[in-house]
Formats: sequence, C-alpha cells, structure tokens
Amino acid sequence: MVRTNLDPVPNQLDDHDTSSVMIDSTPNPFPCRYCLFKWGNTDPVSTVIEPCIPNLHCGKTGRAFIAGIMDPVYGVPGSSYSQTSGAQGSSGKSSEGSQNALDNAAARLGPYFDKAASKNVTALLGKTAYLNCRVKNLGNKTMTPLQVSWVRHRDIHLLTVGRYTYTSDQRFRAIHQAQTDDWTLQIKYPQHRDSGIYECQVSTTPHMSHFVHLNVVEPTTEIVGGPDLYINRGSTINLTCIVWYSPEPPAYIFWNHNNAIINYDSPRGGVSVVTDKGDSTRIFLLVQQAKPSDSGQYTCNPSNAQSKSVMVHVLNGEYPAAMQHGGQAKQPRLYSLLLCLCLLLY
Repeated sequence: MVRTNLDPVPNQLDDHDTSSVMIDSTPNPFPCRYCLFKWGNTDPVSTVIEPCIPNLHCGKTGRAFIAGIMDPVYGVPGSSYSQTSGAQGSSGKSSEGSQNALDNAAARLGPYFDKAASKNVTALLGKTAYLNCRVKNLGNKTMTPLQVSWVRHRDIHLLTVGRYTYTSDQRFRAIHQAQTDDWTLQIKYPQHRDSGIYECQVSTTPHMSHFVHLNVVEPTTEIVGGPDLYINRGSTINLTCIVWYSPEPPAYIFWNHNNAIINYDSPRGGVSVVTDKGDSTRIFLLVQQAKPSDSGQYTCNPSNAQSKSVMVHVLNGEYPAAMQHGGQAKQPRLYSLLLCLCLLLY
C-alpha cells in the first residue's frame, strides 16, 4: 500500500483512524479536482481535502467515507456516500462498486441555479439593463464543458452562448468574469419592446432553465391638483410633484417659476423643498406667505422624467372654496361669467 507524495494528512486523522489513505487504479472521473474525505463512523468527523491524482481514484482501505468532490473554483461539496471494500485487488467488484458510487455522486453534483437570484428586473427606458443568471457547480456535471446561453422568448431568439453574442443587435452582450458563477445579459438602450421573458439555459441533458422577466418602464411626472391651483393670499403654497415608475430616484429635481429656476436662498425667503424617496419619489415645494407675485406657472423638472407644470393663482380670499383644488379651478371663472350675465340682463 502506497501513500501519495502529496501534502501530509492533518494530524486529526490519527484521532479517528490510524490507517493511511490509499490510491488504487480505478479511473478517476474527476481529474484535477479535490477529494474530500471523512474519517470516523460518527459525527463530528475530521475532513481532509487532497488533490486527486489524474486517472487515479482516491480511496481508503476498510470503510471509506467519501463526502464528494470539491470543485477548486467554487468549492461546493457534493452529496456523501459510503463504500465498504475488501482488500485491494481481491475482487473487481470493489472497483466496480466504487465506480458506480462515484457515478451516482457525480449525478448529484450537477449545476443548479441560485434561487436567490432575482426573477424580475425593472429597467429604465434607455438606461442599460442587466439580467443576471447565477449557476453553481457548472463544471461538476460531466467532462464535456457546459455552456450558459440566453434566449429571448418572444421570438425564440438565441442571444448569447457563453461569453459570445449570437445576435446582430449590438445592444446585447454577454458578460462573465472568470472564477464567478454569474452569467449576465447586458441590454443597452432598452426599449418598451424589449420587455418580456428571457431564458437562461444550461446545456445539460435535458437543458436547465432559469427565467427572468424584464419590464422596461418610462417614468412619468404628476403634480397633484393641477392644472390650476387657487391659493389664498398669506397662506402656504404646497405643490406636490410625484415621479412614478422609476426604478431609482431622480438624481436631481429642479422647480421653476415662470421658466426661472427657483432659488431657495433668495431674499424673498420662506421657500423650501422636501423630498420623500420610496417606490415613487415625492417632491414638496413649500412657499410661505403667498402673495400675488407668487402667481404663475410652476414646473417640476426631474432628471429622469418629463417635466410637469401647474398654474398657481394667488387670490385675496374671494373664493376660499376653490383653494388648492384643481378640480374646482374653473368654478371662479364660471361664477364671474354668471355674475356678468345677471348684470347685463338686469
């Protein structure tokens, strides 16, 4: 019986079993990987990781506890099994049984998708989108290299295979960093038509699939109570601008009054902005002690959406019922017209 000339087994081996690790001539289906051994019949047991010798099988006389194969890149252990063997070379049954056990373990050591990966991606119109597919144990299934592909479902169009792009649409690109589990589909300048299901495939038999739904949205802007607001003189103008359907808050937001950017530190004073960021972004413009010169068009300009405007009318208290109610904006005008008509008829 021969010990390998690899790194010595850690000292804890002697605490559980005094016999040495042996090498037999069974072909090793996992060359250049790591064998994970467990010594002892009860938990906790010591574990030793040693490099496997190509074309050989790591084993142990007596009862061998082989927990699986450790991938040197990903380091994910496989399922465990045990094999009882007699003396080496006494029978071909031992080698055959060991080979079958290894084959069974290999079948359980195949690739799998990381369930924590997102299945829904919301992208901003025109801003680069990234669809990620995380595949574990990709190199552990067979000796044949496995490929990860991206397929667009709406037209069953093959987009990428491995790190290569198979579409003439240059907006699509495959991204993969060595020594990682992530296979990413990059989509530049996404449009509404790019929304839908994308399939990440692994070339197993049958193939494995992970589906990602892409939703391309265009943020919209709303000012609550528009298009006209009537404010009583001396009260506070409170304008609420909401940015909807934005995956991320605007980088900046400007308020304009009659096409001029509002200066919050102007001598007028009493002007402030409050921003509330959440699923939607709300921007509150507060103008205290409103006066007639504060009347005019107010525009909300978010960095990632179209601007929106509202007309503010500062009154002297003639129509308090219409204040801050856009739906009643036409009531003062209608009232004035009726009053003029009555005077003419009189």
